[in-house]
Amino acid sequence: MSLYALQKAIYELNRDPAAMKRYLDDTVEYSSHYELTEEESRALCTSDVGLLYVLGVNGQLLMHYAAACGYEWSAYIEAMEQGLSIYGPVRAGLYATIGDRQ
Repeated sequence: MSLYALQKAIYELNRDPAAMKRYLDDTVEYSSHYELTEEESRALCTSDVGLLYVLGVNGQLLMHYAAACGYEWSAYIEAMEQGLSIYGPVRAGLYATIGDRQ
């Protein structure tokens, strides 16, 4: 998994208005500049906050990305909850579910 590359792509979207414009103009082209798995690319290209959360994207990065993509706070929380119910527990990163710790 290329969680670092995925988080870097989102970090750059959060920090650079020109990157966000490129992303909004063509999400597939933007994501092609990062070494992402097919699942990571799909999540980024479709702004699937729930899947991005389950893949392990840091909450601070994800929160700002979601806001930039038009998510209201309650929709952001709901998207993460839906991600857990659709895709299962967080797989990697700081919030990964390990063993019985859920």
